[in-house]
Amino acid sequence: MRSFQCGAALCVLATLVSAIPTSLESRQAEELPLVGSNELRQLIQQSDLLAKSQVLEGFAYATPQRNRVFGGPGHNATVNYLYDTVAALNYYDVEFQPFVELYTDGNASLKVNGVDQGAQLFTYSTSGKFSEALVPVANLGCNASDYPAEVKGKIALISRGTCQFGLKSSLAGVAGADAAVIYDNINETSLAGTLGAPPRPEGPYVPTVGISLANGTALLAAINSGQTVIADIDVFSVAENRTTYNVIAQTKGGDPNNVLVLTAHTDSVIAGPGINDNGSGSIGLLQVAIELAKFRVNNAIRFVWVSAEEFGLLGSNFYVASLVAAELNKIRLNLNFDMIASPNYVYSVYDGDGSAFNVSGPPGSGQAERLFEDYFKNIAKEPLVPTDFDGRSDYGPFLDAGIPTGGLFTGAEVVKTEAEQKLFGGEAGVAYDINYHGAGDNVANLNLTAFDPAPKVLANTTANATITPPPKRLVKREAPGKTRMLSNAFDRFFKTS
Repeated sequence: MRSFQCGAALCVLATLVSAIPTSLESRQAEELPLVGSNELRQLIQQSDLLAKSQVLEGFAYATPQRNRVFGGPGHNATVNYLYDTVAALNYYDVEFQPFVELYTDGNASLKVNGVDQGAQLFTYSTSGKFSEALVPVANLGCNASDYPAEVKGKIALISRGTCQFGLKSSLAGVAGADAAVIYDNINETSLAGTLGAPPRPEGPYVPTVGISLANGTALLAAINSGQTVIADIDVFSVAENRTTYNVIAQTKGGDPNNVLVLTAHTDSVIAGPGINDNGSGSIGLLQVAIELAKFRVNNAIRFVWVSAEEFGLLGSNFYVASLVAAELNKIRLNLNFDMIASPNYVYSVYDGDGSAFNVSGPPGSGQAERLFEDYFKNIAKEPLVPTDFDGRSDYGPFLDAGIPTGGLFTGAEVVKTEAEQKLFGGEAGVAYDINYHGAGDNVANLNLTAFDPAPKVLANTTANATITPPPKRLVKREAPGKTRMLSNAFDRFFKTS
């Protein structure tokens, strides 16, 4: 997403580290200079970020599927590389955190009158092959009453929106539909996502695929004109339990009762190597971790590389759930970095104070947002726009636990506006990342100009932030209009809604 010497995301990181003095554990560490923003940022070099991105691409391309999907050989090589690189610094306490999750793979097709509709498989879909009429579902298919009696033995045609994909598939099954087709509600080339690991209380899934808004509305128009539209759907899906690993590294020095947690996911989607999504965030964190080892810190810094994000934030959910209340209370802030080198980028910061989208994070999230804003305005001298907490990345479980959260994002499948083009350049009317969740998300997909500010802002935050938010309430937030619950989220490649 950017180019570097330090990087926006990395610079924010550099700020947070020096807030509260504490003695370091080793004499050698005590002799290190205290981390400073300028000093740390200057060590972040574009050449290092690029070289490490090429390592991840190599891991993917060494596998038959040419990806780094969780539990597969490309991803296993990734987590071993992260662990070994950080452990060799002898500056962090490093551990693997194993967990088991259900993996699913397969393929799908949907044809209408012999015309391929470009369907994408939803993960955790069941298998099936049917040739039946499409029956539109009322509203957004989030309630059982939306499904007409006519859908029984047919294929439900459902709009994306409001509720999880898995709920739509289950309700279609309860109504007796043989299969479900979910069409997008925004203008992107295709729709893929996750139904979420079964079972669901509403009932089992039916074979489910996603199609674009253009194809979905065309089918709906044909049906509304009185035509009977016959669709041929063919879904093949397999599932298996896989063991995968989060990698956790915390500085030996720094106050362990005041911890900055930095997160990035390590896995790709099935379709490609995932070098922007999210090799860029993983490598950004890794480079900051490497350079930070040349300094001492006042607050403890914890790097958490989480697995299985693309299947529903599974690694970050597992990590947060593993922390008892006392450990959660030690976390002063979470900063998440997911897709920080998008080719047609924007610099966007999460709207921690809710001023832009009326969806705020826990107390302290607004302060995190201002750290990014100050860095981009006064140091990077680059524009910055807000983005909402839509739950599509690994900050979601931290938000749900009441932990202040922030982060940087350079864009995924959404189309760049003309106003954004004036601010950031690039092409209006084109997705921020045209290779999002595709085979083309390789090193050539990275925008090095975009990649640069992210690690530097991370470094800046690590070195300079003095955020000490009020004690957190370790309860789930209950104001739907003001805050975003994790249960309403999980929307990434494997979007859930």
